[in-house]
Amino acid sequence: MDNQKRFDKIAEDIKSVKIQGAKNIAKAAFQAYSLVPSEKSIKKLLSLRPTEPMLEKVLNLVGKKSNEEILEHFDSNQKEINKNVLKLIKHKDVIFTHCHSTNVINALIFAKKSWRNFEVYNTETRPLFQGRKTAKELRKAGIKVTMFVDSASAIALEKENKKDKIYANKVFLGADALLANGIINKIGSGMISELAFKNKIPVYILADSWKFSKKKVPIENRSLNEVWDKAPKNVKIKNPAFEFIKEKYISGIVTEFGIMKYKDFVKKMKKGE
Repeated sequence: MDNQKRFDKIAEDIKSVKIQGAKNIAKAAFQAYSLVPSEKSIKKLLSLRPTEPMLEKVLNLVGKKSNEEILEHFDSNQKEINKNVLKLIKHKDVIFTHCHSTNVINALIFAKKSWRNFEVYNTETRPLFQGRKTAKELRKAGIKVTMFVDSASAIALEKENKKDKIYANKVFLGADALLANGIINKIGSGMISELAFKNKIPVYILADSWKFSKKKVPIENRSLNEVWDKAPKNVKIKNPAFEFIKEKYISGIVTEFGIMKYKDFVKKMKKGE
């Protein structure tokens, strides 16, 4: 297979969500660009998943940093996130998560290897069921996992009465984009964050600082066929891939810089640019 065909294959895997998670998308895009380095390639890669500032950040660094430095960033930052998350996980915690976040999964697996005793509630994450991938990876690591259908998120989060034993006490979410006044993450994250806020459950965002953007980030809308293939002609279907979560619903953000209030993280990012 020549370089152009390999480039096209990676591009298709990113577009179809075969490659998922902001970090994995950025790394794959970097690999694709290395195969066919051109302005046309950059334009093509940026068009694949528009709600991914990290992808743009990595492509902008080509030529400014060595390939080794770019790739090392992902591993070193994940290690710092892992160590910081460890400070948040207590004995017998029930941690709720949504979709498939590489930062969240790696941090939870690290916590398990560090002898933290906890369990995870996660969602199936329709329409592409990314939650199944999360559940498989966590279970393989020996973590107890209970999956809920998306519409049962309230049951997983809320403690309805003293006899209710199904409820979470922390929410860990990834992020596709970190903005000045909140984050963008998988559709459903907004509902989950508001429910958690209402029930006084802390919501922590686990993310690499390279996801921060001062620009307006578009919300990707995906094909209606992912929701209902061959739907009746008169039925309209909305399939947004992401949504915005207000800063007020975020208890803290965990990055390579530590555990911070979201507003303090934003100040640090603006100061550093």
